[in-house]
Amino acid sequence: MTLSKGQIGRRLLGLAVLGVALAFGGAAFAELGQPAPWEYTLQDAATPVMENITWFHNFLFWLISAITLFVLVLLILVVVKFNAKSNPVPSRTTHNTLIEVAWTIVPVLILVGIAVPSFRLLFQELDIPKADLTIKATGNQWNWTYTYPDDKIEFTSIILSDEDRAKMNPPPPRLLGVDHEMVVPVNKVVRIQTTGADVIHSFAVPAFGIKIDSVPGRLNETWFKATKEGMFYGQCSELCGKDHAFMPIAVRVVNDQEYAAWKKKTVAEMPGNSFASAGTAAQ
Repeated sequence: MTLSKGQIGRRLLGLAVLGVALAFGGAAFAELGQPAPWEYTLQDAATPVMENITWFHNFLFWLISAITLFVLVLLILVVVKFNAKSNPVPSRTTHNTLIEVAWTIVPVLILVGIAVPSFRLLFQELDIPKADLTIKATGNQWNWTYTYPDDKIEFTSIILSDEDRAKMNPPPPRLLGVDHEMVVPVNKVVRIQTTGADVIHSFAVPAFGIKIDSVPGRLNETWFKATKEGMFYGQCSELCGKDHAFMPIAVRVVNDQEYAAWKKKTVAEMPGNSFASAGTAAQ
């Protein structure tokens, strides 16, 4: 099918409008700490680590784009200038010291320029600072158990059914809402210790820039410091069985007063829990 110039122009305009709509729509959804329809960007950062991940991602994107365009220009020059029609007698040049030095030194400098911020980001992710709060996340088939050892709290977080979601106002996102959310205070260093109770799971919250495997018999650690209040969602990111897609992670970031109130209420409402019972007795 042949398109007229007018049809091509209208299609290009439509694509441009769609791109702008997705850009602004994606940003609006990302502020909620959840995936957005047709999202092509990273979720908005809610921690310093994720801010650096976003910066590094954008840095690599523009660097790779520049290299790709440069190589494209070179290919076009070769096709246009050095084809058989333009050069019936091909060049017999075999060596060019300047070019050989350049295509050795320049890639090395580019790799060094990538390695320096890359290592800085890795050290920031792996060097866990002194924690204000420690939470143990245990992956089960197919839910998460959260333990607050310092606060004597333990509960299991299970995905909401569609019927339970419909009763809530506003309803949480489908496949991301849970009956009990992980609650953490804002601007506090939270250390996550994670393991698996049965098979390998993976604890991942994109807006926090964390993703770490939950391996049975092993305790892995990561950390985050949420700088924004609100709800943030993640999911198990390691194939773990038939209900792998139905074990979301929901983290609610609140201020210190709300966190203290939640902690007191949670301990009081879970007397059957051994940790909660211990906390109630201590009070």
